[in-house]
Amino acid sequence: MRLVAFEGDDGPRIGVVSEDKVIDVAQVDPAAPRDIGAAIREERLAEIEALAQRAPAEARLNYNDLTFALPVSDPGKILCLGLNYMDHVSEGPFKRQGYPTIFMRTATSLVANEQPIIRPLNSDTLDYEAELALVIGKRSRHLTAENALDAVAGYTCFNDGSVREYQRHTIQWGMGKNFDKTGPFGPVFVTCDELPAGATGLKIECRLNGDTVQSSNTDMMIFPVVETLVYITEGLTLEPGDVVVMGTPSGVGHARKPPLWMQDGDVVEVEIEGIGVLRNTIQNEAAP
Repeated sequence: MRLVAFEGDDGPRIGVVSEDKVIDVAQVDPAAPRDIGAAIREERLAEIEALAQRAPAEARLNYNDLTFALPVSDPGKILCLGLNYMDHVSEGPFKRQGYPTIFMRTATSLVANEQPIIRPLNSDTLDYEAELALVIGKRSRHLTAENALDAVAGYTCFNDGSVREYQRHTIQWGMGKNFDKTGPFGPVFVTCDELPAGATGLKIECRLNGDTVQSSNTDMMIFPVVETLVYITEGLTLEPGDVVVMGTPSGVGHARKPPLWMQDGDVVEVEIEGIGVLRNTIQNEAAP
């Protein structure tokens, strides 16, 4: 199943993507779930699928007419991997790590599809990072290689927008990774049955103003989904609706000569095979 969150006249709604249409399940049943994360936590995804199967024609909306929302509006934890593609490690000052490099994002850093990424007043060094994100489907601790994928509800696209100057201020990356409205997320949430196990073998790329600046495959991850989840749950309990963002391949702006920073008016797209396209414009932060 392929789901999107969008804004309706009466607030957030969930739609099931069917070709170029989106089935508004709230038109079938006003009591239908209104948030994908909540539907995961309440184990109501099957209910959404059943509602879509009996939707009338008038419940089918045009995909391109929607105002999209975050696929998970209130993730409890957003855990991100750095240095998870070898070609990306090679273009920076770091060496390959023996364990996944984990940092955190905050919910205030997130931004929905087709909404502007805010280029901050304080720095010109706003960079793009195309990434696969997964959403946790059930409470999990001490996962194993055999059951790790059972914890995943589905996958979506992420752009780990990074203010590199602030990221390099200290050895902790959190500041540069958490500027307001710099982390696009979505729009299509794809359940696991629609993709290869662990989302392996998927083409992933980033385009800036139509030019391809990153192109790789999820098979190139140093720490794939299973290994990452096993490691994280050695110490953290993952909850339904938590998000894990799986790192970016080479081609980022800071590694180019000269550096390629995103500017006001630019259009950046992340596309992952089998999932879809996440598209955002860049907008300068308004002066206080």
